[in-house]
Amino acid sequence: MRSRLATRSARLVLAAAVVTALAATTACGPEDPSETGAAAPSASTSASTSTSASTEGTESGESSDGKGEAEAPAGDKGDSASGDKSGYGQSCGTNDLDFTVTWEAQPISHYLVTAKAKSGITCYLDVNTPSVSFGSGADGVASPVGQGGEDPIKLSGTSVAYAGINAKTTEGEGGKQFEHVIIATSEDDPNPAEVELPDAPTVDKPIVTNWSTKRDEVIPRIV
Repeated sequence: MRSRLATRSARLVLAAAVVTALAATTACGPEDPSETGAAAPSASTSASTSTSASTEGTESGESSDGKGEAEAPAGDKGDSASGDKSGYGQSCGTNDLDFTVTWEAQPISHYLVTAKAKSGITCYLDVNTPSVSFGSGADGVASPVGQGGEDPIKLSGTSVAYAGINAKTTEGEGGKQFEHVIIATSEDDPNPAEVELPDAPTVDKPIVTNWSTKRDEVIPRIV
């Protein structure tokens, strides 16, 4: 009787051991990635993927700060790097200049024309003698006397050029009175300037000097 009980107890212990082993095998089976051959992503793999995406974004024109704007090449700065050269070397037109006319009593009475470039303009008086006339008649055109002269004269900022006018070179009472003088940088300038005179002189056979940067070179004399 005792022998049968021992045999039965041994069988129960063996069956329990088999059940336990089967339960352990089932728990670690299909849900364990190591058993299916699919390894979990490693830290180095994730870092490599991130670096690759960043490189592709940079090559496609996106900046590294994520704003989607690639920085322009260092040498591509537009016109500002080279500076604005507009107006450099151009001839002075009458409308590029401001004129004033003053009366000079000494050493010989005459009118002094002062020409100055308007704000922001740089130009050259490359026609040596101004075109000067009183009224529209041929008898009011001032004849050049060839005094003074620099060719060309650069006008910019505060620099100025001078010319001298003698309105009446004849004796006697002949002539006409004018309150304005017409000045141009050349005879064919389409925009002559009409400048008010400080008085109303009598004009008869007027003369005009060349442009100069020196006042004492533009005192008009008949040579």
